Amino acid sequence: MGAIRVHEFGGPEVLRYEQVPVPEPAPGEVLVEVHAAGLNPPDWYARTGFANIPAELRARLTLPFVPGTDISGVVVALGPGDSGWAVGDEVFGLVRFPSAGDAGRGHAQYATAPGTHLARKPAGLDHVGAAGIPMAGLTAYQFLFDHIGLERGPGKGAGRTVLVNGAAGGVGHFTVQLAKAIDAQVVAVADGRHEEFLRGLGADRFVDYTATPVEEVVRDVDHLVDTVGGPDAHRLLRVVRRGGTLSPVFLGEYHRERAGELGITFPSGQVHSDGAQLGELARLVEQGLLTVGVDSVFPLARAADAHERAERGHLQGKIVLRVAEDG
Repeated sequence: MGAIRVHEFGGPEVLRYEQVPVPEPAPGEVLVEVHAAGLNPPDWYARTGFANIPAELRARLTLPFVPGTDISGVVVALGPGDSGWAVGDEVFGLVRFPSAGDAGRGHAQYATAPGTHLARKPAGLDHVGAAGIPMAGLTAYQFLFDHIGLERGPGKGAGRTVLVNGAAGGVGHFTVQLAKAIDAQVVAVADGRHEEFLRGLGADRFVDYTATPVEEVVRDVDHLVDTVGGPDAHRLLRVVRRGGTLSPVFLGEYHRERAGELGITFPSGQVHSDGAQLGELARLVEQGLLTVGVDSVFPLARAADAHERAERGHLQGKIVLRVAEDG
């Protein structure tokens, strides 16, 4: 089968499209013929050997490896035992994340996956769209409902204000929609060229950070989800009400001692594979409450070009690799 492999850490040029053996599913696993695969920040972090992560937090990868955790495709074989799936099922999932030393193996024509990491592909959504959901969608879902503790369901977020910083990207655009699905007031912060996109997803208020710093025009939000981070992230404390929450998706300097004085807490956590939660996201897609923004699509063999696009930033939704013609 064709697969992307990393033999040395470095820039996009280290990604190689090679022929490798088709893997065999272990007990409780299935073999998926991958039709499309999502690209996520951990994929380009892994390609560099996690050079942007503090040394004590870096996962250790064994070279060579096949990156990729987000897949959408068709089950073509079953491992021993009951995986909960049958040959021919159309599935999508976040596979083996997080798992130290395992890069996912999804950027290939075939991939194995634990049955519990998969959900049935949403009806009416193609594989490219489905492959854009898993990591980003689950991150948004787990931040809002598992870490912050908002209740799921229409009306459950009424009276709450959720601000999403970096709202146009993968995690951001799902967070906007999930917060709106529970009837929270949503403030979206992004580059001005994304305003129409985000208002179309339900944002009640839009702030163009290139024109106006958000901390100068927004106050007293209940929950802030920051997908940007960085050394100046502490400026966002001014946006959150006393006793509110600020949830970092990426590393940043938040002046936590000052935050403690304000009663601001930092509910967050590492996204993890969860087929049941992914099934809930699939139902929201089928109900018309969740849309997948796709920034760009590249053939699997051009994964290096996809990584270059990712590194330019300012994404509107997700980057996806098309693996099969019907992806």
